[in-house]
Amino acid sequence: MSRRLLLLASFCLVFLPLAFCADGYRIVHTYPHDPEAFTQGLIFINGQLYESTGLNGRSSLRMDDLETGKVLQRQDVPSQFFAEGLTNWGSTLVQLTWKAHIAFVYDRFSFRQLRTFPYEGEGWGLTQDGKNLILSDGSAELRFLNPETFAVVRRITVTDHGAPVKEINELEYIHGQIYANIWYSNKIARISPQTGKVLGWIDLSGLVASVVPQDQNAVLNGIAYDVQHDRLFVTGKLWPKLFEIKVVAGKAGR
Repeated sequence: MSRRLLLLASFCLVFLPLAFCADGYRIVHTYPHDPEAFTQGLIFINGQLYESTGLNGRSSLRMDDLETGKVLQRQDVPSQFFAEGLTNWGSTLVQLTWKAHIAFVYDRFSFRQLRTFPYEGEGWGLTQDGKNLILSDGSAELRFLNPETFAVVRRITVTDHGAPVKEINELEYIHGQIYANIWYSNKIARISPQTGKVLGWIDLSGLVASVVPQDQNAVLNGIAYDVQHDRLFVTGKLWPKLFEIKVVAGKAGR
């Protein structure tokens, strides 16, 4: 980081709330995305993009082709369930539901459902840190769950300068931090998994504006990280595009 950016970062940390010192982004590549997909969970594993889509009667588990946006493999979720967050664990995929208190566990390769797990409260976002699953439920709390039993291991409250950050949605674990969409916000929070404190914000307002969503529910929601090639992907509900971006420290816009 340049000396100028270091000084700016120091000024932000000392004098201004994090919301006013958000990092910006640069678009690396734009890919097509199914505009009918109500994106609730997004992950990238071993060269493959997986997606959980929501809405009753339209929920699904998908494997998408990154370059074309075409659905290569799909498992529809029974219509009584509203699918939510998605993550991987070993050779399985774990998919939340919104209000049914049930998570589905699938074989990652065949999409065959292996089992289900119950959990308390609503299910919104899901990720994992290599030890535990991490679940959001729309509140300011994140729950760390045993990946075999779904029992709660610990909880953290997400705060920014002492104030709780509510409506935490889709999650992704990147470089030891939890990246989180905030429902109806154009910013991604970077959260400490130890303390729950917001370490910074990524402002994607310009990117959201470029999509011109036609539906009020077409909000920013979907974060995936390609560990092998250090690529960050973002999209939104009902968006026709998926973006690969680079975070630009201390600079708004793109």
